[in-house]
Amino acid sequence: MSNALRIAPEKTTVDTGVRDTETVAKGLADVLADTYRLMFKTHAYHWNVEGPLFFSIHNLTEAQYEELFKAADVIAERIRALGLLAPWSLDWLKEQSVIGTPDAAPTAGEMLEDLAGDHERLAHRLHALINMTGDIDPVTEDLAVARSSVHEKAAWMLRSLGKE
Repeated sequence: MSNALRIAPEKTTVDTGVRDTETVAKGLADVLADTYRLMFKTHAYHWNVEGPLFFSIHNLTEAQYEELFKAADVIAERIRALGLLAPWSLDWLKEQSVIGTPDAAPTAGEMLEDLAGDHERLAHRLHALINMTGDIDPVTEDLAVARSSVHEKAAWMLRSLGKE
């Protein structure tokens, strides 16, 4: 095996002036866990939704899970830019996430309400990250502000679509 293939990932010293990178990375990792779980749930609802609003919900959830997948990469890369390792265990992501899984197949309306609530939970976590990073890491703060805006808009759109 080539020596190039024997290199394992490890923490790196990145000195950009960010204080307490471990705490910031932990906050980002929690958001990453929620983002990944919400991405999967959104994708599962996309596959399984039925009813008269099928097309609307199917298309909205597709746009949302694609956006969440891209966001997960940005969040993980921010953790690496801070010099720490991004999570690589699905078990860990599941344990850290505040996003739940329904016990039974929900109705289309329940799917919309469930996803809206999850987007709100993620926005709350991002608001906490914004408060934590405001004075110590403006780059992560900016990322969290942008992500929070996406989740707030998603919750509004999902709830608006679910009105009778």
